[in-house]
Amino acid sequence: MRSKRLPRPDPAATAEPGDLSRQLLNAQEEERRRISRELHDETGQGLMVLRFQLEMLASDAETEGEKGKLQESLELLDRTIEGLRRTIARLSPRVLEELGLAAGIRREAQIVSKRTGITPHLDIPEDLEPLSHDLEVAIYRSVQEALHNVAKHSQAKNFTVNVQLSSSKVSVAIEDDGIGFSPRIVREHGFGLTGMQERAAALGGSVKIRSGQEKGTRIRLVFPREDVRHVSTTPPESSLQRVTAA
Repeated sequence: MRSKRLPRPDPAATAEPGDLSRQLLNAQEEERRRISRELHDETGQGLMVLRFQLEMLASDAETEGEKGKLQESLELLDRTIEGLRRTIARLSPRVLEELGLAAGIRREAQIVSKRTGITPHLDIPEDLEPLSHDLEVAIYRSVQEALHNVAKHSQAKNFTVNVQLSSSKVSVAIEDDGIGFSPRIVREHGFGLTGMQERAAALGGSVKIRSGQEKGTRIRLVFPREDVRHVSTTPPESSLQRVTAA
């Protein structure tokens, strides 16, 4: 009598909740990288070819009217290319692989400051030690989302990014002196805070938000430390997202 072969267990079905969260976040990052590559290799290259052709047409234009219209088209195309570059940078944090976490945060702050005129104040260790890839991506994405909120909603004059590293944890605080918001608005609109909470939960970290009308906003993230030489496989126990009025 031939014995029945038992089905193999599905790894996803037997994984811990924290492992599943991390796998989902990694899958999201990989999809972002794929889209980023396609935008760069296909859309970006196509726009550069179009720009070259417009430049040739502009140099051959016979009337000032034609030259003016072509120049307007070139300026619009340049703005489109610059917007595409910003989108690609947001999709794929290549700066982490090329320059590291500290330089990635500084670059993101510089971009926001240049676009909005808000003055940045950065307190990041110059000798920030390498952390695990998952942790660096989580920190970078969280800072990126927080600074996006500063640029879009805060009406601030200044923002601060502070990174502290101890033997057991990494803490990151993003603060602005803008108009703030109420806890109710956060619950209704999210402001991208759900993504921060999910990343923190996947790595056993926490997110705390303090804000109030005309009192600015402060977001503090704390993660257990994961060095590149030792990446913990213990699933996270809890994550806290607390919104309080200042």
